[in-house]
Amino acid sequence: MTFSVPRVDISAYVTEGTAEQRAEVARQIDSACRSVGFIQIVGHRVPESITSAFVAAMDNFFALDLEEKKTYRTPPSINRGYSPPKSEALSLSLGVESANRMNDFFEAFNVGATAADYPASPGLPEIEYADNVWPNVPGFEESVTAYFAEAARVARTLTTIFGHALGLEENFFAERTGHSLDILRMNNYALPPGTDIALDGDLTGMGEHTDFGIVTVLWADQVRGLQVLGQDGGWNDVEPDDGAFLVNLGDVTARLTNERWMSTLHRVKPPIINGTIERRRSAAFFHDGDLDAVIDVLPSCIDDEHPALYAPVTVGEHITAKLKGSRAGVINTDAQRESARVLSSKR
Repeated sequence: MTFSVPRVDISAYVTEGTAEQRAEVARQIDSACRSVGFIQIVGHRVPESITSAFVAAMDNFFALDLEEKKTYRTPPSINRGYSPPKSEALSLSLGVESANRMNDFFEAFNVGATAADYPASPGLPEIEYADNVWPNVPGFEESVTAYFAEAARVARTLTTIFGHALGLEENFFAERTGHSLDILRMNNYALPPGTDIALDGDLTGMGEHTDFGIVTVLWADQVRGLQVLGQDGGWNDVEPDDGAFLVNLGDVTARLTNERWMSTLHRVKPPIINGTIERRRSAAFFHDGDLDAVIDVLPSCIDDEHPALYAPVTVGEHITAKLKGSRAGVINTDAQRESARVLSSKR
């Protein structure tokens, strides 16, 4: 069976589509979520001017000297600011120990939704809804903020489609995302000059992992490196189509649907050309849900042949365990189902 990522045009949900057109989009989304868990999304109506300015801002930040970038680091518990190369290990987020801990060579910069963004939800904890750290790069904050708003709009459009595809009440996801833990992570896969590292087949850009929340909206270069685990246990290269976002499901959605919809494992292994790593950039917008939202398996996804696979958990409890693995090196012991898939893959 040939692996492919379905392409879905969501314009009927962005503009005034008919009921029939929206039903067809929901049907296509349901099929993609059942079979692959990754989708090429077009028709999103994100202006190219906003995306181009955002990518330029990313480039300007990552072009800074490494020591200057390190001044924008935060403690591992604060999911904001700069992460230098080899300071994280995504595989630990799902309980898989790598040969060399904290060996993912990507560098990243994170911004997120703050407590001030949710005035209707007073008293949100400062750690999870922390203020952003903005680098001294002209135009960076403005360009990143504009793109963040567009990516958030696309993510919320997708949850509306999810609700229709799953036959849920109209406000199901809205009730669980009023103060969502939304994070935009900008990634750069290129080692700084002079970095001492062996360029071999085991080099890890970003280790095997599932995303943590409801849905991820990914902008990426059309450069090889992203690999998705197929149902045959093999890893498959995936690149975005022209003008498309790559969208994938997170663990929260897999738990809600009792794995009817999968949180698909993926990793990044950028190619090595003429002895150097081919640079690759990406930006993942994680729409994770409210910190205090309880995630329980939907009754419609349980029957005699499909008992509930997960106990109820809050989004905050789940995300905290995942982040302790990836950012603080504390192996996650509550991800047995995901780690089993990694360990059985054709690595």
